[in-house]
Amino acid sequence: MATVSRPRLPSALVTPPTFDYDKHVAQGLMSGHEAAAGGLVGYLDIHHTAIGPGTLTAEIVVRDEMRTPFGNLHGGVLSALCDHVLGTVCYPVIPKGHWAATTEFKINLVAPVVDGTCSATAAIVSLTKRTAVVRIDVMNNDRLCAAAQGTVTIQAPRQ
Repeated sequence: MATVSRPRLPSALVTPPTFDYDKHVAQGLMSGHEAAAGGLVGYLDIHHTAIGPGTLTAEIVVRDEMRTPFGNLHGGVLSALCDHVLGTVCYPVIPKGHWAATTEFKINLVAPVVDGTCSATAAIVSLTKRTAVVRIDVMNNDRLCAAAQGTVTIQAPRQ
């Protein structure tokens, strides 16, 4: 069986933009508080595993209750993982007190997931004062299972 190599990305995507980066915010995101926060993130047991200027990786372990009756991971779980990293990747690079609200995202579910770990890596492609565009690749057992891209609105604190 022939192996197929993935195409090279344009250099604009290989070399991410540079950002003002708050290491303290990043350290807070890596402290493991996400699952303790409860809600869907807690239920899915999403854990951040790596962070850098404009990048974030988070993982979930596939559990029985996340599967469809056919035995595959439900696409909503992958969508929730993508939505989580889509906004969270922005916090170390936006002004303190601002927040990131998902405006839209598109996801391609490209391979079924049955077991193991899903690892979502988000990279900010573009960041302005009001919006960010983020690309996300989700890997399962070293295979691409989803690709997503989305936009978040950067909101200033309410006065």
